[in-house]
Amino acid sequence: MKIVQAVGWYYPGSLGGTEVYVASLCHWLVAAGHDVLVAAPDATACEERTYEYDGVPIYRYPIPLQPTRAECQGTKPVRGAERFHKWLQQQHPDIVHFHTFVTGLGLAEVRAAKAAGARVIVTTHAGSLGYLCQRGTMIRWGKTLCDGVCSPSKCAACALQRRGLAKPLAWAIGTLPPVWGKRFHDTPGKLATALGMSALIAHNQAQQRELLAVVDAFVVLTQWAVEAVAANGAPREKLMCNRLGVSQTMPARKPFPEQRPTMLPLSVGYVGRFDAIKGVHDLARAIADVPRTLPLQVEFRGPTTSETERGVLRELRATVGDDPRVTFAPAVTTPAMPQILAGYDVLCCPAVCLEGGPTVAIEAHAVGTPVIGTRIGGLAELITDGVNGKLVRPGNWRELAGVLRAIVVDPHGTIDAWRRALPIARTMAEVTADYLALYVERH
Repeated sequence: MKIVQAVGWYYPGSLGGTEVYVASLCHWLVAAGHDVLVAAPDATACEERTYEYDGVPIYRYPIPLQPTRAECQGTKPVRGAERFHKWLQQQHPDIVHFHTFVTGLGLAEVRAAKAAGARVIVTTHAGSLGYLCQRGTMIRWGKTLCDGVCSPSKCAACALQRRGLAKPLAWAIGTLPPVWGKRFHDTPGKLATALGMSALIAHNQAQQRELLAVVDAFVVLTQWAVEAVAANGAPREKLMCNRLGVSQTMPARKPFPEQRPTMLPLSVGYVGRFDAIKGVHDLARAIADVPRTLPLQVEFRGPTTSETERGVLRELRATVGDDPRVTFAPAVTTPAMPQILAGYDVLCCPAVCLEGGPTVAIEAHAVGTPVIGTRIGGLAELITDGVNGKLVRPGNWRELAGVLRAIVVDPHGTIDAWRRALPIARTMAEVTADYLALYVERH
């Protein structure tokens, strides 16, 4: 089969979890004898370009560095994306597999793939679950897990509160009927954006319905996401849960507690992006709340390639102050990941958004390191609370601080007990096998 993997960003300019996932999927598909290509928009380029990454041909098409509001919202075609549409017609792929939607890679491109005669698969890696959550996290008001059911007034209010409006004002503007909100669609400025938010949510709902009508399969990474998408009217026969897997061959697990019990000081690691939705601020606040007399060592590791990431890093440093127990280290390379994760007594993944993983949590389990996570998304389905790890409410740094104190006081009753009950890690080879079955399925 000729298979196109369409993704919002790709190597070498972007190094996120979705890119790792797609690269690994490509590796296994090529190993199975298939012809694989990757396509991605590029806001930094003026012309189309092709190159090779890890033996796979990559096609990049230019889109505007500063797209219009209509282009961002999907109400008008994105300039430059028509080149991708033409490229699809020239390639005649059997399968086009989309991974999360961004400007320049959306419903218009799904239609183009279908028009090119391809079987179309969509995997959503983001908390938006396609076009359902304008906030992108599935966290209601930024505090609690949403019920996942989209409506214009409810979701408009939540999106406006994230943009800085007080909740009462967000509620009031969110109740503006979508038919009225449409009047402000072409009006510039923040006020017009706010007044048109309910209309945007209604538009997103329409895009979600059309998306589910056009695609052959819609893949999510957790069972919770399956139920949420179905609750918004998606046909269940098109829905599939394909959970994340580790992307590389992991070494044997470190020795069990009977051979190597956990010793003080405890080593706690965070490995991931310096991004507020990853809950890094909550971990920093929790550490600051744990008395410095307790034997604890905490390491933050992540990339600092953008100004946003560097800004979050500065905020974390300010929160923990001169605490000698805390260190900051560079991002982990893929080959070094198993050794780094095995060196921690516990990994902390305090995400405050719906995630399918994160993959790093699965990799930690693979090497024998338990995980403290939040009760949401893939973490809630990967970790059995109190059995092979610990779950806390997303955004609740005080609860997280309590867990940190508990594992220091009793590492043998917590961490060592969790180590004995860690599940076998799923692999990308298994993920790929499930996709191949989906690729050849016919209705």
